[in-house]
Amino acid sequence: MDRQQAGYLAEGQTIDDEPAAVLCRDTGSVTAAAVPSAAATGPAGEPQPAMVQPPVSRRALLGAGLAGVACAVLTARKSAASDDDAIDTSPATGAPVEYIVVGSGAGGGPLACNLALAGHKVMLFEAGGANDAEDIAAVPFFSGFTTEDARIRWDYYVRHYADTAQQKRSSQYLPDKDGIWYPRVGSLGGCTVHSFMVDIYPSDSDWDHVARLTGDGSWNAEAMRGHFQQLERCRYVARSPLNPSRHGFDGWQPTEMPDPSVYASDPQIPPIMRAAAAEARDSRFSLSKLLAGTLDPNDWRLRNDRDGIYDIPLFTNNGRRYGPRQFIQETAAKLPNKLIVMTHRLVTRVLFEGKRAVGIEYLEGSHLYRADPNSKGVATPGVRKTVRASREVILAAGTFNTPQLLKLSGVGPRDELDNFGIRTIVDLPGVGRNLQDRYEVGVVTAFDDAFTFAAACRPGQAADPCFSQWLDGNGPYTGYGAVGGILQTSPTQRRDGRPNADLLISIALTRFKGYYPGYSVKDLAAPDSHNKLTWLALKAHTRNRAGTVRLRSRDPRDTPVINFHYFEEGTDKEGKDLASLVDAIQFSRRINARLTGISSGDNWPGPDVRTREQIAQWVRDEAWGHHASCSCRMGAAGDPQAVVDSKFRVRGTQGLRIVDASVFPRIPGYFILMPIYMISQKAAGEIIRDARSSASYAGSDETAAAL
Repeated sequence: MDRQQAGYLAEGQTIDDEPAAVLCRDTGSVTAAAVPSAAATGPAGEPQPAMVQPPVSRRALLGAGLAGVACAVLTARKSAASDDDAIDTSPATGAPVEYIVVGSGAGGGPLACNLALAGHKVMLFEAGGANDAEDIAAVPFFSGFTTEDARIRWDYYVRHYADTAQQKRSSQYLPDKDGIWYPRVGSLGGCTVHSFMVDIYPSDSDWDHVARLTGDGSWNAEAMRGHFQQLERCRYVARSPLNPSRHGFDGWQPTEMPDPSVYASDPQIPPIMRAAAAEARDSRFSLSKLLAGTLDPNDWRLRNDRDGIYDIPLFTNNGRRYGPRQFIQETAAKLPNKLIVMTHRLVTRVLFEGKRAVGIEYLEGSHLYRADPNSKGVATPGVRKTVRASREVILAAGTFNTPQLLKLSGVGPRDELDNFGIRTIVDLPGVGRNLQDRYEVGVVTAFDDAFTFAAACRPGQAADPCFSQWLDGNGPYTGYGAVGGILQTSPTQRRDGRPNADLLISIALTRFKGYYPGYSVKDLAAPDSHNKLTWLALKAHTRNRAGTVRLRSRDPRDTPVINFHYFEEGTDKEGKDLASLVDAIQFSRRINARLTGISSGDNWPGPDVRTREQIAQWVRDEAWGHHASCSCRMGAAGDPQAVVDSKFRVRGTQGLRIVDASVFPRIPGYFILMPIYMISQKAAGEIIRDARSSASYAGSDETAAAL
């Protein structure tokens, strides 16, 4: 490593327990890693927060990040700790903060920031590090590599079926894990750090359903659009006085179109897009609009007629990934005494006095949770620490970990808690039930020639013209390789009289057959994928409600047992979700039939899978999901399966809320991040208004009113 590279790494330092650089011996390349920094000091008796660093610099990315793309996928890091199990309760005296938020992802991160901006003192807990893998994560084009980066990756292995014979039919099934890989993130920002950043507004029916279910009109679609406008900082639509598209322009979350001009010079793109538009019967489509980035799926005026082809907005700022991690970093830097960020802290349970949540217990250390591939050999820390909150504890640990935490804390189905010797505080049978997800499948199609949009790119090499373009906010790296997306109402959905487009078919210029260890190298970046296009079909508004999240043990470091009970094994006995996905594959193949002059058709599922019955079985075998939700669902007062009310409060408790994807009663349309951001925004307003109504309120009236 020369002096210039060392300087780049020094500029990009983050907080962790690693040396300034890790050399990958197989490639000789360098990945940005962390440099220890002095811990911040805090009031006596309080746990010490991690120093939240600003994102790594552009020079650090140029000098080290992309040179180590492949290396970063393979990097593993470990730490050690004591094996004693004593509990230190000394920090529990008093309440150093008003709110404790557990989880820094799409729900908890923005919530913690909004509470701090409103004048409240918040402690945000994250099991992972503060700025891990930012060298790769910042670049949208490398989202697949980010998914597999061992510095942040949490590996869950889930079952799609209880039927083992059916489960083993999946090409994604891993016999040694008895499950299918479901990648998550353990790092500041949660799964927003590895997501593909897709910003598709949910359907009005998603919100109107919650309003009817709970009897709370503040959830109706009109009101929820207001939360969208509060949080969005739209950078792809011009601000206007009337704002007919009802975008937001002053919120925390920037949204942009990736550079669409990168596809303009590829001779195969025009016939592909025109064939798609013809099959979709989209009279509004034009290639010039697509390449100008003006086909907006989130325009309020189109919400009742969304079938058609669109550009796909992303959660980026000047072509760089931007999400809760950056919002947290900026807020903590601005308000260090209001937002205290606690990284490398694994929360183990909620503390109760009677049925009132008063704080949390946690373990301090790196790589403690066993979903982390670097946890092997890491001993359990000897001291369990606690901290109290004067107002509320808010769980935002995600669809898998929030129900796990509730159960470990004594809130959940009594029979399950009894099986693990956990004292029941509140018997809530719905905790860990109603688990839902999308279904996705990809029709991989071979074309005669390689796609040219990234032909000049040299990822991992010192001279990469695409990286230089990305530094200026344009070029292929501002997106993830999808030309656009098709929203369609499947024939199955139409026959049922349902009003919403239920299929989103992304047009991805690569091979993508689903998630399995190594997929980013073996499929997305494989040399033989350069002439492949995947019609990536996502089934929105799925009907299955049968998934479960159950405890594996009472050890908080263990992952839970997760089974989605796909298709007919679940509650969709009529097979409507399955039929819609068969519709999607047939739709994609009809587009391919219009392209016989430049394409040989699909090789996944391939020519041997032709009839609807054959396609249906293939879908049962190969479908996957990546938007888990609904495991602690919201409901009406008399609903015995409801875990939270319409104000996010956990039934039967005081001072405890949940603000993450687990609270949805049914999975909202399309990609999951925007709906979570919207409920986080709504929850902040609910919590601040509750605080204002109490005698001890000391927050900002102006900020509270805005929320």
